[in-house]
Amino acid sequence: MKFGLSALQPLGRALMLPIAVLPIAGLLLRIGQPDLANLPFMAAAGGAVFDNLGLLFAIGVAVGFARDQNGAAGLAGVVCFLIAIETGKALLSIPPEVTQGLAADAVGAAETAFKTKAFARFAVPIGILSGVIGGTFYNWFAGIKLPEYLAFFGGRRFVPIVSGVAGVLVGALVALSFSWLSHGMDAITNGIVASGELGLFGYGLLNRLLIITGLHHLLNNIPWFILGEYQGKTGEIARFLAGDPTAGAFMSGFFPVMMFGLPAACLAMVHAAPKHRRKAVSGMLFSLALTAFLTGVTEPIEFTFMFLAPVLYAIHAVLTGVAMVVMDLLHVRLGFSFSAGLFDYVLNFGLAENPLLLLPVGAVYAGVYYVLFRAFIQWFDLKTPGREPEEAGIASAQPTPAGGRGAAYVAALGGASNLRAINACTTRLRLVIVDRKRVDEPALKRLGARGVISPSPTDLQVVVGPIADSLADELKAAVAGGGTAALAPTVSGAKVLAALGGADNLAAREVRGSRVLVTVRDLAKVDRAALTASGLRGVADAGADRLHLVVGPDAGKLAEALV
Repeated sequence: MKFGLSALQPLGRALMLPIAVLPIAGLLLRIGQPDLANLPFMAAAGGAVFDNLGLLFAIGVAVGFARDQNGAAGLAGVVCFLIAIETGKALLSIPPEVTQGLAADAVGAAETAFKTKAFARFAVPIGILSGVIGGTFYNWFAGIKLPEYLAFFGGRRFVPIVSGVAGVLVGALVALSFSWLSHGMDAITNGIVASGELGLFGYGLLNRLLIITGLHHLLNNIPWFILGEYQGKTGEIARFLAGDPTAGAFMSGFFPVMMFGLPAACLAMVHAAPKHRRKAVSGMLFSLALTAFLTGVTEPIEFTFMFLAPVLYAIHAVLTGVAMVVMDLLHVRLGFSFSAGLFDYVLNFGLAENPLLLLPVGAVYAGVYYVLFRAFIQWFDLKTPGREPEEAGIASAQPTPAGGRGAAYVAALGGASNLRAINACTTRLRLVIVDRKRVDEPALKRLGARGVISPSPTDLQVVVGPIADSLADELKAAVAGGGTAALAPTVSGAKVLAALGGADNLAAREVRGSRVLVTVRDLAKVDRAALTASGLRGVADAGADRLHLVVGPDAGKLAEALV
């Protein structure tokens, strides 16, 4: 199970990169529609994103999967996607009824239209698969060496080439099994629809429970981007924005929870805190409540009680499932391009069905959340924010200036040598670490982290809220700049040289401040895991056959030892 979760973590993270463009696309699309500003060019601009979601997933997932987020992986994903789509169209068999009774000059147009519509339905799954292929192939083949007469096509240039070959295979596989895949997707769609309220409850429940592992993005992709079809659009989000009256069942139930329920839970946690600590917790919780109400970003709230009071989180998950059912029974259809917050509610009000019913349902949910949270916290003495022991509480947290925040987080994570990869999604740092025991969770909490999750021994997620992406950049800068020197173990020149493939594989070395820039003869011989274990603070690609070894003040000594 741990291996399975570890293997899925990069995909869950990578899916957030293309999804991040949807808010601006949804904004342009809605503003441009007749019921708002009636600006066709803006509607067309927003529609361009939704019409090319498959391509965006191919790029975003590939870049997210690549070990250093290199653009070559994105190019490989695009190549794989385009070749897969066009190969599939060329090999797809046309049912006789498509062209039956048509004039000879209309047959070609009918066949083209059928193929385009058929593959548009599979664009997002093919895009995700192409992105996985492009990113994975980049990690496998970016350092490949070809014979001298083919050397131009080696290294990163080889990645789009081999991804294109994979695209041919993907396209052929989809085309040859199209009938089976199409019927399978229809069966899944019909099964979900037929499951009715039970299916909606299960989706809402799982959506919240999977947040613990960060895999809820995988679950969301099925209804939001694949489920159903309306005027060539697939998925709840695109169908809702296109005016499909049946779309929205898998989005509506989040609004009462995110806009009303969780903010009320924040109020309950403030009131449940001892009076002398309410001021300390109210600033944090009210800020989180406002963020949830306006934007629908709720993970920072959920992680304030997810592990401190798991029974409350279980109640929250059940109430989310119930909200999905209630909104469906009331025939409320709401939608969003980002999340279930006030901004999306107002923007898409004109497309919604019975949108005003959100207000009474939301009021009831606010009351239910407040009463349940307040009662359970008091009855079971749950250690929600403000009720923890004084030495572990929020009051002991020391604010860190933004400039030194990255270095402080690196130190709390065990030093630069304990970090193998630094990435982020909407609200979390997603890290690959060497040794979980070196991570100082209390220090992370004092720095403002809302929660720490370990899906596997080497994967670590730190919930920090909407600042996750900028904080990840600060961590990378701190690692590259040679921060946290006291935590970095002594670097062994012999181990580094062995990890570089031995003296025969080392072509050149040069001291660059706190780094050593090395040039190797064969990048494939470099053992990156061994380099990390040697005590280096970081390793970064410098193009071609060169690597930056982040050492710190002893960079010169290491360079001398590499002989």
